Amino acid sequence: MLRKLANQSLSVAGKWQQQQLRRLNIHEYQGAELMSKYGINVPKGVAVASLDEVKKAIQDVFPNQSEVVVKSQVLAGGRGLGTFKNGFQGGVHIVKADQAEDIASKMLGQILVTKQTGAQGKVVSKVYLCEKMSLVNEMYFSIILDRATAGPLIIACRKGGTSIEDLAEKFPDMIIKVPIDVFKGISDADAAKVVDGLAPKVADRNDSIEQVKKLYKLFCETDCTMLEINPLAETSDNKLVAADAKLNFDDNAAYRQKEIFSLRDSSQEDPREVAAAKADLNYIGLDGEIGCMVNGAGLAMATMDIIKLHGGTPANFLDVGGNATEGQVVEAFKILTADEKVKAILVNIFGGIMKCDVIASGIVNAAKQVQLKVPVIVRLEGTNVEQGKRILKESGMKLITAEDLDDAAEKAVKALA
Repeated sequence: MLRKLANQSLSVAGKWQQQQLRRLNIHEYQGAELMSKYGINVPKGVAVASLDEVKKAIQDVFPNQSEVVVKSQVLAGGRGLGTFKNGFQGGVHIVKADQAEDIASKMLGQILVTKQTGAQGKVVSKVYLCEKMSLVNEMYFSIILDRATAGPLIIACRKGGTSIEDLAEKFPDMIIKVPIDVFKGISDADAAKVVDGLAPKVADRNDSIEQVKKLYKLFCETDCTMLEINPLAETSDNKLVAADAKLNFDDNAAYRQKEIFSLRDSSQEDPREVAAAKADLNYIGLDGEIGCMVNGAGLAMATMDIIKLHGGTPANFLDVGGNATEGQVVEAFKILTADEKVKAILVNIFGGIMKCDVIASGIVNAAKQVQLKVPVIVRLEGTNVEQGKRILKESGMKLITAEDLDDAAEKAVKALA
């Protein structure tokens, strides 16, 4: 999306790899609270998890509002055009204040399906009640990390509120990109260039420049990987307001952004990835049929590539690392076998620090705890390889052994038939 606009190569080849992003995604209401702490203008709003809370919020927070906006909170885009599995249409509604409770009752606890959730949808545990603002102009604003300039890149457009991809295709001249020197930070000239690209109609230019600088400060100080505001709007009282925002944060910064990472909503994430994180495994769920367990990120990527080369599709990226314990190997197998899409499992271990006998013992113990209903292809090489092969042979398990990676991938694909 944004990376396409910035002419980046942040995505890796192949549709089956599109979801390999390691970042924290937070809800809209959480992002609004965070932006407010940085002095960024946001609509007045409150997140509620029950109908009683909706009623109280209308009375306490919006006592004089005739209308409010009710927004379902899921970590996916396209909410407004989404459909609930109970048949209710739309995850965002502008309603009379006395109708908010009824609308929220059709959202809370229900599953919303959007173009980004997949057919399974995501459960709505909270709705965000916001003031209905009188908007006179809608624009687009985002900050991403740009590989080409090795730093943050601000993307702005004087039109917003609709798909930025469509705007970029129809009106490419409306898109401006302002790279920021990560060492010097954003200058007044940088911020002014962004504001000129936004071309606000009623908001004060100097105030708008300050808002852009505050957004950049938030981006850097909280270790964002992306900050997207669509729309960045002007109100009838001449203010620039972040009407809707999406923020992602670098997982590598979790140790120093503890407050932000405490906002993680694991109920919105792939349960396989949540289980893997608890076991300290590097796992990313994909949509293929061949489960992979590999040691080393490079070897894991190569394994997925060669599976693809032989006509198969990987079900996951799973790197057990160089210091995995037998217990972690057992947990890895549990995650793989719990995936209904997995029709075969390929274990590819090149033992250096990671010893083949540890992997073998983990596989055997995992087989005792879970029912292996799919073929398991094993390729072991390296440290203690003979001990590992002996453990597997003496276990009595029905395994398909492979001599090398190419052989393993070919056998894994054939096992699907």
